[in-house]
Parts: sequence; C-alpha cells; structure tokens
Amino acid sequence: MNRDDRVIVSTRALSAFIAPFLLVAFVLLYGFPGDTAHLWAWPIHSHMTSMLLASAYLGGCYFFLYVLLRERRWAAVRSGLVSVALFATLLGIATVLHWGTFTHGSPAFWLWAGLYLVAPFLVVGVWLANQRYAGQPAPDAPRLGRASRLVVAGVGGLALVTGIGMFLAPARVIGVWPWPLTPLTCRVVGATFCLGAAGLGVLADDRWAAVRLMRQVQLVMFALILGAVVRARHEFLTDRPLTWVMGVGFVVVFAASAASAVRGSGHQADRGRHATPRRVRGIRPELHEPSSGSALNRP
Repeated sequence: MNRDDRVIVSTRALSAFIAPFLLVAFVLLYGFPGDTAHLWAWPIHSHMTSMLLASAYLGGCYFFLYVLLRERRWAAVRSGLVSVALFATLLGIATVLHWGTFTHGSPAFWLWAGLYLVAPFLVVGVWLANQRYAGQPAPDAPRLGRASRLVVAGVGGLALVTGIGMFLAPARVIGVWPWPLTPLTCRVVGATFCLGAAGLGVLADDRWAAVRLMRQVQLVMFALILGAVVRARHEFLTDRPLTWVMGVGFVVVFAASAASAVRGSGHQADRGRHATPRRVRGIRPELHEPSSGSALNRP
C-alpha cells in the first residue's frame, strides 16, 4: 500500500454528504434562533444555545468543504474527524436519552435522528479507511514550538473535560452556567465543547500542517460565537462568576488564534519568497544548474 498521506475518495464523499446538512442547520439556527419550535428538531428557548450550535455547524461545514475541495493531506484532517465522531456520538446518545423532548412530527427531527444515529459509524469507518494511507512526516516539516504545543493541547483538553462534564452531569452544570440551559441543551452544548478535542492531536503530531485547518475552523466558530454573545447578551446571568470567566477566556483564545493565523501567513509568504526551485519528477536537481565541466560550458 502506498502510504502517501492522501485524502481518499470516501473521505471526500463523506464531506460532500455532510456539508449541505450543516449549512442548512446553520442558516436556521443562527438566522432564526427564535423560531426553533417550528424549524428545528425540538424547541430551543435560549437564543445563545441555538447560535452556539449553529456556530459549530458552520465551522464543520467549512471543515468538510475544505476537505472536499482543497485539502490533500490526511494529516490535516484526521484529528478533526476524531472530534466530529465524538460530537456526533454524544448527540446520538442525547437523542436517545431525551427522546420525548423532541418534536416527533417535524421533518427536522427525523433528519436530526437519522443523521446522528448513523453519522458516528460513517465517520469512524472513513477515518479507519483513510488512516491506512497515513504517511510519515518529513524530517524537515515545520513544527509547533514546545510552548505552542502545550497551549493547544491544554485548551483542547480543557474543552474536552468541560464538554464531558456537561454531558454526564447536566443538573450540576445548569446552576452555574452563564445562560439558561435544560438537560438536553446542556448535553448538546457539552458535545459542542468536545469538538475542541481536536487540539489534543498535537500530542501525537506536532506539525503545523496538522493544526492549520483546525485553527481556521476555530476562528470561524469563535467569530460567530462572539457575534452570538452580542445578539443574545440579554440572556446572560451576570451574577454568576463563570459568565465572566468564560467571556474572558473566549476572547483570549480567539485573539491568540487570530494572532497565530497572521504569524503563520507571514511565515508562509516568507518561505515562498525564499523557496528553492521545485523538484521535477525524473529530473535530478543538479541538472537545473550546470557545473563548469558540463557540456553546456564546453567550447
């Protein structure tokens, strides 16, 4: 088998299948957060919850479209698919646990249930198939510094712990959360936080190529979440300390990610200006620059 680290056809097919659902869900939840009783699988009374879930959906849509249309390296995709599998699995479990809360007569519910009861198996199957083509990183591949690696893994680990805690103990979390939640929406928000588990991938692969796409997705999600905070500001419970802690944390992480993206763009441009000529298949590099003893220099 040629382990060339390519993204295989089944991974692109999965991306093409999932992306449209995520885009439609984003439009409904972010554009019409007050109409979920008619448009969504169940009534979501908090606009902030609706828009937070919508932010995750557009981030996921960006991820899958990038995989479908542009990304060629499996290393840039695999951590994201792991977090997507976890997210979909938790939402499938939440659907079963809160079955009676959903609006069963709505087409949106059956789309929701069908997607989250099937998607985990599809994502895991595609991940296992594509992982067979995973290649070894080049020795000179750009890598994260030790501090950056620890920060990315730390933020990812904190998001995962928060999400799992919300999913397992919603009754405890609801009393301290920055905005009103129900047991179902607490678990849904917890599953959304678990998407941050993609950051733990740097513990196994610290190449910049492995985190670049995840950083772009994070910027999309956080920009939308900050916009949702402004729109749903009347829902926040300012007497709860977690409201301020989480608000500051989101702003800091978003600013750090944006600054990292700007620095990364600068480094790529600099490498482009100083890049050596591309090697052409079948032609040795030394033939591009003839030596003094070559036939081209003979009289």
